[in-house]
Amino acid sequence: MTAAVEVPPTPLPSADPVLQVRNLVKHFPVRGSGVTRRTVGEIHAVCDVSFDVARGETLGVVGESGCGKSTTGRAILNLQPATSGQVIYDGKDVTQLTGSALRVVRRDMQLVFQDPFASLNPRMTVNNLVGEPLVIHHIGESKQARRDVVAELLRTVGLNPEHGNRYAHEFSGGQRQRIGIARAIALEPKVLVLDEPVSALDVSIQAGVVNLLEDLQDRLGLSYVFIAHDLSVVRHIADRVAVMYLGRIVEVATRDALFERPAHPYTRALLSAIPIPDPRKERERRRIVLVGDVPSPAAPPSGCRFRTRCQVFRDDLNDDQRQLCIEQHPALEERGQGHPVSCHYADVERVV
Repeated sequence: MTAAVEVPPTPLPSADPVLQVRNLVKHFPVRGSGVTRRTVGEIHAVCDVSFDVARGETLGVVGESGCGKSTTGRAILNLQPATSGQVIYDGKDVTQLTGSALRVVRRDMQLVFQDPFASLNPRMTVNNLVGEPLVIHHIGESKQARRDVVAELLRTVGLNPEHGNRYAHEFSGGQRQRIGIARAIALEPKVLVLDEPVSALDVSIQAGVVNLLEDLQDRLGLSYVFIAHDLSVVRHIADRVAVMYLGRIVEVATRDALFERPAHPYTRALLSAIPIPDPRKERERRRIVLVGDVPSPAAPPSGCRFRTRCQVFRDDLNDDQRQLCIEQHPALEERGQGHPVSCHYADVERVV
């Protein structure tokens, strides 16, 4: 039996946490050319990420492409082994588990992929795809019992069990994502990591899938780590939101607090990109435009990683203040905004 893990304190507390991520780091080696292919550097994909997920809660994780969202999700499930840090579930550090011990934990922690077609084996029928987890974990007294469970799972996600003998390519994108969700909940997990589950779908289909996820959460008591770049979807489904930039969490708050009182300059820039339905207000409002490209995660800037694109750093600080941003990474902590933010000058107001 695996001993319970002592969990260090976190600046991101959550009531009744089912999942605790502590100081998670994931670096990928950069190999040089030549025969030896020696390591010449590292990609800093995830750097010192910490958060909690409460029972029945949805934590949205947002940010630009390449910020480390998906890598964080895979490291939580130990699909990509973490470089360092802890992922605590049921008193166990998932990053230290292997073999049968990891398989037991994975019954309670499942993943829904971004691309529903690429994540489903094209040579397997839907019945076999959804039923495969039951076979792997030896659930069900007989083949007929498993078939009955699969039929009920398909009904639960809004699909016709009579279509279970079809293959994935015979379904639409939204239906394929529902198949992936049925597969993910087959083992009755407690935590789902949803890696941009609606980004590949039409807007009209997205609403149906999001509504399904909310219904399943209420019925099954699931906790979600909802990874997305569409802030409109996150605003609809998330209870709390963590904003990532270049491998680090720069702000975390309740959904309403983040959208109404964003504190980090990066969060303000993201929110300013959301279109407003009123054409007159849309024309009149001031946008925050990020300049420059995202720095390479192989050579991130010193100090505050966002400073190379930060409007506050560029326009509102004196030389001494800029030097602090260059030399010192701002800790993720409460700075008078009511929630943790990683910015030395989060009190400098900007119009969103």
